[in-house]
Amino acid sequence: MVHGSLLFVLLALLCLPWADLSVTAVDPWTELGRLAGGLLQPTLPDLSTLASAVANTLAFALQGVALGAVLGLLLAAGYRRGAIRRLAAGVRAVHELFWALLFIQLLGLSALTGVLAIALPYAGTFAKIFGELFEEADPAPEQALPPGLSWLSRLVYLQLPLCWRQMATYTGYRLECGIRSSAVLGFIGLPTLGYHLESLLRQGYYDEAASFFYALVLIIATLKWWLSPRLLPLYLLASLWWLPPLASFNWALMARFFTEDIVPAPLRIGDWAGLWPWLQGLWVQQIGPGLFNTLVLALLALLVTALLALLWFPAISRRFGNRLTRTGSHGWLVLMRSLPEYLLAFIGMLLLGPGMLPAILALSLHNGAIIAHLLGHHLNTLTVREDAPQGGNLYFFEVLPRLYRAFMAYSLYRFENLIRETAILGMLGIPTLGFFIDSAFSEFRFDRAMVLLLVCAGLNMLVDSLARRLRRRLHLSSRAQML
Repeated sequence: MVHGSLLFVLLALLCLPWADLSVTAVDPWTELGRLAGGLLQPTLPDLSTLASAVANTLAFALQGVALGAVLGLLLAAGYRRGAIRRLAAGVRAVHELFWALLFIQLLGLSALTGVLAIALPYAGTFAKIFGELFEEADPAPEQALPPGLSWLSRLVYLQLPLCWRQMATYTGYRLECGIRSSAVLGFIGLPTLGYHLESLLRQGYYDEAASFFYALVLIIATLKWWLSPRLLPLYLLASLWWLPPLASFNWALMARFFTEDIVPAPLRIGDWAGLWPWLQGLWVQQIGPGLFNTLVLALLALLVTALLALLWFPAISRRFGNRLTRTGSHGWLVLMRSLPEYLLAFIGMLLLGPGMLPAILALSLHNGAIIAHLLGHHLNTLTVREDAPQGGNLYFFEVLPRLYRAFMAYSLYRFENLIRETAILGMLGIPTLGFFIDSAFSEFRFDRAMVLLLVCAGLNMLVDSLARRLRRRLHLSSRAQML
């Protein structure tokens, strides 16, 4: 495990010469002071506007996660088949925002666009988690039944009863992710909390943005209190009443999109010989630089994420600090976990200017808080000798060696997430794959956009496969992917 850690550290350090870590803002401290002042003295917006944004955010999340869970469950029933696994990996490899950009071309800025943008990648994730839970379940009940059992009977009478508790727990966590995803959809025009945050923050109205900011944090921070399984059907019905997942279908436009717009430009005129030069040009100008910058940013973010996690996790444990420091540290981790990386990066770029530094900080703060939270709870369950050392000696010689395997498992899983989020942060101006995908959609060059999306999905699938193999080689728990 130590060798694996050193490898990632070395790769991250080798990336430093190509990382744009400059601060280009004229006076970042003044802007930071204005932001802090706005957060400390928020201006209450029109309550109907705030309530509508909150309701839209929850409606998109509830409907998207519910549809994703149903589709994922159906895929999980056949997850033993290689084709199903590849399909699930393909749909989850494309970020929600990329799905939204694609559906906007077909369905416009409609409710159905937002729901499908969340549901499809989540379906792939649910299929993976549920499918692996089914595979790890006790095989004895199935072995006691006669052969030839239908997939539906196996699902209803065997797999669901055995795995229901873990599935329910993971679905609750996925709803928290769905709320963050729903908020971020506002940055491309859907009427969620992110829509108002993007507009107000960009204009410097930090006091007005603070109310929408606190609303998002409050929704996620109080999730465990208001998310009751008994009330979930009622919430879902209310969301369908408030925001029906409807859209206007233009069949001629859809037919043109699939038969002409996404076809590579040379093939539209029958020039098969021009396809290879077209792909070469796309590789040199966009794919190659986008891939390189995506990996540079992700590796540097992974290193900072790991350092922050190792620094923060003792602070929420009963074995370090006091009640006051634990309360403050826990509040900080909840805040960083609650805020989407995209929103944190957007705020960082307003303060520091465009570049990789705000993106690295955003990715590291969010993912470092998640890993620190999990490790802190692990630490609280450890049994330590009565004569165990205190302070730094306890941390380095007792706690860290016992938790390092879990730390590596969480870090490898979060690296898969970092790759997906790094690509999407390109929409903020960083030249990762997301930057070129967003530019292609903006210029209506859908053929380029589709090739770039396939490359992005392929990268995510490759990283997912490599991380899974590395976890197996290091004998790390696969349950880290559930968090």
